[in-house]
Amino acid sequence: MEKSYRERYLQIIKEFCLMDDSFMTLFFGGDIETTQLLLRIILKDPGITVMETIGQYEIKNPNGRSARLDIYAVDANGQHFDVEVQRQDAGAVPERARFNSSMLDTKMANVGDKIPKLKPAYVIFITENDVLGGGCPLYHIDRKITELDNKFFGDGSHIIYVNGEYTNEEDPIGRLVHDFKCKSADKMHYELFADRARYFKEDEGGQEHMCKLMEDFRNEIIEDFKNDIKDEVAREVAIETTIETARQFGISEEAILGNVMGKFSLTESEAKTYMLKKSA
Repeated sequence: MEKSYRERYLQIIKEFCLMDDSFMTLFFGGDIETTQLLLRIILKDPGITVMETIGQYEIKNPNGRSARLDIYAVDANGQHFDVEVQRQDAGAVPERARFNSSMLDTKMANVGDKIPKLKPAYVIFITENDVLGGGCPLYHIDRKITELDNKFFGDGSHIIYVNGEYTNEEDPIGRLVHDFKCKSADKMHYELFADRARYFKEDEGGQEHMCKLMEDFRNEIIEDFKNDIKDEVAREVAIETTIETARQFGISEEAILGNVMGKFSLTESEAKTYMLKKSA
């Protein structure tokens, strides 16, 4: 790895927070203790015992669109969890929550069962903005029976939104939101999260892990687009994909601008036009 790139990577790593989905996925994926704490806080259930947690887990649907979950987890009672972090409101629309919930059910259903034996399933969105607009720390969405005074239907399907604008740090959810937006491990409330963040941001082994991940990402983009793309439509798709992917990885706007200008021989004005288009 070139020294100049490593130095740039280390600067980028300092700016990561858990609202960056690539960092959040690495942070919780495969780490049972941090995932367990996260779920215990959100569900207000200290008895949750996580048995498995995977980052960027794909549930394949042979008959249609598959789903890639930021964090997929299963607890000791067989409950399934999908945890998504969303900086853009458009990524946390009700339709996506419904779709991800259906995919968790598909994951649990066994071929041959006349009636699927489904355990409770939770789709959890941690959003940067208060996308539901009520000022609540949490929003719980469950099916109810209108004609029975909104009695719970009890199908075990649950959707929860965590309001990323909630700032009351006297509340466990407020402290969680603070930690998700915090770039410094020393300023985090939850010690377990702070230790994990400190490993990736300050420990040599964790930094190497992060730098290797970013180097692989850089090489992948170079490999994908190293040949001149002559078809104008394909070229536009390549430019937009590069911008979107780099943003998801937490790379600064300045770095993305320079990268796009160099890779696709664009003027600064042209590159900024593409970047504004992807921000809309």
